[in-house]
Amino acid sequence: MIDVFARETMLFAGVGLLLGGLDDLLIDVIFIVLRVRYGRRPRLTLATLPPPSRPGRIAVFVAAWDEVAVIGGMLATALARYDHDDYRIYVGVYPNDRGTIDAVAEVAQRDARVRMVIGPRDGPTTKADCLNTLWRALRRDDARETLQTKAIVLHDAEDVVHAQELRVFDSLIDRYEVVQLPVLPLVNRGARLVSGHYADEFAESHAKQIIVRTALGAGMPLAGTGCAIAPDVLAMIAQARGGDPFDASSLTEDYELGLRLAELGARGIFARVAADDAGTVVAVRAYFPGTMRESIRQKTRWMTGIALAGWDRTGWGRPRAFADHWMRMRDRRAPLAVVILAVAYIAIPAWGGSLLLHWVFGETSPYANPVYPAASRSVAFWLLVANAALLAWRLAIRMLFTGRSYGVREAMWSLPRFLVGNLVSLVAAPRAVILYIGMLRGAAPVWDKTRHDFPDMPCAQSTVSP
Repeated sequence: MIDVFARETMLFAGVGLLLGGLDDLLIDVIFIVLRVRYGRRPRLTLATLPPPSRPGRIAVFVAAWDEVAVIGGMLATALARYDHDDYRIYVGVYPNDRGTIDAVAEVAQRDARVRMVIGPRDGPTTKADCLNTLWRALRRDDARETLQTKAIVLHDAEDVVHAQELRVFDSLIDRYEVVQLPVLPLVNRGARLVSGHYADEFAESHAKQIIVRTALGAGMPLAGTGCAIAPDVLAMIAQARGGDPFDASSLTEDYELGLRLAELGARGIFARVAADDAGTVVAVRAYFPGTMRESIRQKTRWMTGIALAGWDRTGWGRPRAFADHWMRMRDRRAPLAVVILAVAYIAIPAWGGSLLLHWVFGETSPYANPVYPAASRSVAFWLLVANAALLAWRLAIRMLFTGRSYGVREAMWSLPRFLVGNLVSLVAAPRAVILYIGMLRGAAPVWDKTRHDFPDMPCAQSTVSP
């Protein structure tokens, strides 16, 4: 019985891991082809960035619920760093969040470029609902001041902004309706394993996967921060939805908004703009959760909003848009991948237990002696070899991209963090299913946010490869 259990679980996990590994390998191959084909194209830099063709104010939206610990530092840092002549920061708060209101008011009293908007309902609602409150405030301000806002920039309350990002948005929004900057999480030295696994994931996602995605013509999901959107296309979505551009019933409004904008034909660009000759890029920096509990909560929200509820809400998009369908399938494979991973973690000790019992009772197992020709020709054996090779390749690629963004030391740390990321996903997946079932039964989505930290001092932009 143990032999049968070990064999079946190994085969199930082996086939699943093989399919997922080949899927990832295909992304790598396409990325390599793109680099070989377009590697000699001149890179976009601040020095070569075309000047804006028309003036206009840039509005920065920051939704804040229970952000008293970070919002004051974030706003003060943004005001000190931003190198732009015409911008206004809109901060959405809730009437029952006195601490955040006081923190925002303190900064707003010193600088008129900060505009606090108190929503009509107690929090938490959803981030999208808070952003809609800011949208309505912006429309009222534009009508009263008879001006047209040029771009709306989305940021989170814990973000460390780049000094030149508004300059990038001001230039590129003339040619594109959507501009997304890279997001490069800060590594918390006191929680290197948990906070650092976000750095590994974003280093690979925002330097490879999203580049392949846009090159294939698939819709570009937004990161919810460090992105600029033309107000006209938001107004189109708002008109179709009855007044508000952000879907207040969504847990991942940024992801869905990016796909919706692509379906409307909005031109988007993922902008990796070199800031100097040292290798820095214009990017958003922020601390991500540093504890297992907070990380699990965040990954639960992402998995629910993208892979489960997001599937119901966004479907498969345009007919015969096969590249877009492929990318949406990759977005939604997380729950199945977690099941396969869990079975693999069960199969390994089961296989070891089978070998141990055969050894104790003096019996020969076909899996115990690899010199047997039958074992070397078995499906399980070759699945093991193929998956081991794919895993080695995956870890090498992860180390490469982490090293490009964070250096050799963090590249080495990415190996144990790979296991940490798997553990977070394993725990988050059943919580996501429970949350999704609750939504199907009519439970209202709420802002299940995580606790945020902000650097004690404005941190310098880390060196990353453009």
